[in-house]
Amino acid sequence: MSRDTNFYYSFLALPAEKRRAIIAVWDFCRAVDDAVDEPSSGGSMATPQDVSAAVDRWRTEVAACFDGRAPRTTQGERLQPFIDRFGLPREAFERLVDGVEMDVGRRRYETFADLREYCLRVASGVGLMTIEIFGYRDPRVRDYAVDLGVALQLTNIVRDVAVDLAQGRVYLPIEDLARFGCTEDDLRRGELSAPVVALLRHQCERAREYYGRARAVLPRDEARGLVAAEIMRAIYFAILEAIERAGYDVFSRVIRVPRPRRAMIAASTWVKTMVHLGDAGR
Repeated sequence: MSRDTNFYYSFLALPAEKRRAIIAVWDFCRAVDDAVDEPSSGGSMATPQDVSAAVDRWRTEVAACFDGRAPRTTQGERLQPFIDRFGLPREAFERLVDGVEMDVGRRRYETFADLREYCLRVASGVGLMTIEIFGYRDPRVRDYAVDLGVALQLTNIVRDVAVDLAQGRVYLPIEDLARFGCTEDDLRRGELSAPVVALLRHQCERAREYYGRARAVLPRDEARGLVAAEIMRAIYFAILEAIERAGYDVFSRVIRVPRPRRAMIAASTWVKTMVHLGDAGR
């Protein structure tokens, strides 16, 4: 796993076996997500039919992994040994594939309720997988994973507005564009007009709400076991803050947290979480 991945520093906080399991889950989920982005074998953009076939193959691969049959991908082979070891939830993997399928052909979300369902499948589902590896006792941890997954995905969506537009995607809810008097053409122009700024500010405020919900529901005595998730939360929250400090300019560059800063956030969050001091990254 590359150090340029925001999850890298959170995974360092895990014991070796859990780290291998998390990376296997991450690699499998990343491969499923890439099914909607990969070009066809001829090098051109994949057709909806190509993508649907790829999604079907991953659906079959999930079934093979959980039914004890031989996986057909290296990602499935690496994932399968950890399924029983950590009690990984089959439904979360199936819903991940369903979420990726939502991207096929559609690539627009009318309401936030529609977008939230997408976030639940592709992000919260991954959270529900990983908490089984982290380990927990209090069922409220599942609510934490769900809310944190939505927060992380909303942060990605705001950060990647320009990248997604270039690929023909708009994840910002159409109802929100209408509410703030913003059009897709306004977004494509990349000008920080009042409607564009208001739209993006609203998305950031919504992400903040979900970060707050995740923090509020996390049982205090479970935080140490979930320190890797807390590091993820702190790093992504720093991305959100960087977007806000940039005046919501997500068009001139993809806003990132520099690697040294990520390492500092990870170390600080680890210390604060392990000794229960203060607020580990808000």
